[in-house]
Amino acid sequence: MKSTQEDIKKLRDDTGAGMMDAKKALEESETFQDAVTYLRKKGHAKLAKKADRVAKEGMITSYIHAGGKVGVLLELNCETDFVARNTEFQELANEIALHIAAASPLYVNREEVPANAIDNEKQVYLEQVKDKPENMREQILGGKLEKYYEQVVLLDQPYVRDPEKKIKDLIAEKVGKLGENIQVRKFARFVLGSE
Repeated sequence: MKSTQEDIKKLRDDTGAGMMDAKKALEESETFQDAVTYLRKKGHAKLAKKADRVAKEGMITSYIHAGGKVGVLLELNCETDFVARNTEFQELANEIALHIAAASPLYVNREEVPANAIDNEKQVYLEQVKDKPENMREQILGGKLEKYYEQVVLLDQPYVRDPEKKIKDLIAEKVGKLGENIQVRKFARFVLGSE
């Protein structure tokens, strides 16, 4: 795709990519949306490189929703206090806390899901697919398990403001833009009157 200055600017505004990255993405892609996808994939590559770096700084933020009936505490970590004080980092923390209030995840990542919970889900799904052909069962089981993760794992959930993105994509975009490892360490969701 031929890139114009307006296209480059819009792509940078939409993704937070640098000028040369935006230009290259447009040149490598057939449509504007393909360029966005290209940059999102590149953001995941950057995320993988930065994932091993220690993230000890960050912030604890709170979000109160529904007239004080739902509340969230979230610890979001980064590598430096400079980024922790950055407005974009703080906005990301607030957006993730809002998402937690709305979507009710139970775990931060797949590794936190207890093995017995996964085994229980598999048993339910195996019962549901017992009449399906043998060669289709594993594929259906895998799809159902992915849906389960999307319901209970924060990083795998579709972002409430843009269901085309998952929370891990939202974080990957900020990693690409801010240049630091960003991790959700933990969260707590409170609902008035529940235990």
